Amino acid sequence: MKTYDIICIGAGPTGLATAIEAKRAGMQPLVIDKACICNSLYHYPVNMVFFTTPELLEIGDLPLVSAAEKPTRAEALKYYRKAAEHYGLDLRLYERVIYVDGNDGNFTVVTKTGKGIEERYAGKKIAVATGYYDLPNLLGVPGEDLPHVSHYYREPHPFWKQDVAVIGGKNSAVEAALDLYRNGARVTLVHRGKELGSTIKYWVRPDIENRIKAGQIAAMLNTRVAEITEDEVLVENHAQTKRIPAKQVFALTGYHPDFSFIESMGVKLDPESKRPAFDPNTHESNVPGIYLAGVVIGGRHTGEIFIENGRFHGKQIVEALKQRNQPVSKTC
Repeated sequence: MKTYDIICIGAGPTGLATAIEAKRAGMQPLVIDKACICNSLYHYPVNMVFFTTPELLEIGDLPLVSAAEKPTRAEALKYYRKAAEHYGLDLRLYERVIYVDGNDGNFTVVTKTGKGIEERYAGKKIAVATGYYDLPNLLGVPGEDLPHVSHYYREPHPFWKQDVAVIGGKNSAVEAALDLYRNGARVTLVHRGKELGSTIKYWVRPDIENRIKAGQIAAMLNTRVAEITEDEVLVENHAQTKRIPAKQVFALTGYHPDFSFIESMGVKLDPESKRPAFDPNTHESNVPGIYLAGVVIGGRHTGEIFIENGRFHGKQIVEALKQRNQPVSKTC
């Protein structure tokens, strides 16, 4: 069985950047992901435009060309595909990592393909860059598993002239509510906080506030969801219990890393914040040879790590490996 110098678990921008830096340093990296390349970005709203400018999303010193000042989801997906092609990265997509065995210098990563076939890969080092977008923060209420309830928002067209409830008060929820309203849906925004999130983009905040003031989007703040039925959402606040008509429900309440997977490798997590134990200079965890990159280092505080800063974690990891004078295989 071939032994890779480093196995990157996660094929998002951070995982790709880590593999690219490893390859540029003369190492042989492998990238594994349970879904498609940049699966989190793929599940973003179809017409999403990034908050940041192109150069802040770049990896491997490759330019991201955008038609406008800020890149679109489609442009970013194409860019990361081309980056992987340019560096000839060795990827295993649609393989879920079941567990990681072994120790520093001699790890085995066991995966299962979509057809249920078990595969094994040997690696000297492991870099975990699994992101967080695949695991939504659940409401924990009856009806949350109904087919018309989604924790992801893609596009507004199917909900024209329909009653839609959007649960949440941060950027994803607010932007979905605005998009749905502008495409003909009747929208109610439900948020448990007394005010909308403080991190809402500065150009989005006046838009949503004006739509609410004008009665174009109904907003129920300081309100919690008690139950979801096939055509209603039961909500409660200090004043009343109310039923909101809803043929579609978007529960956009955030996401979190796969803490159980991280702990299964022996990485220690803070009981409250779920931040992992790691060296901020090298990104090596408390388990020798296992490195952490991207949003996984933030624990529950997922808003602290973005593509803009997470893309540099791979450079820190590879630089640490180079400084240790680890013998590496020559790239073919």
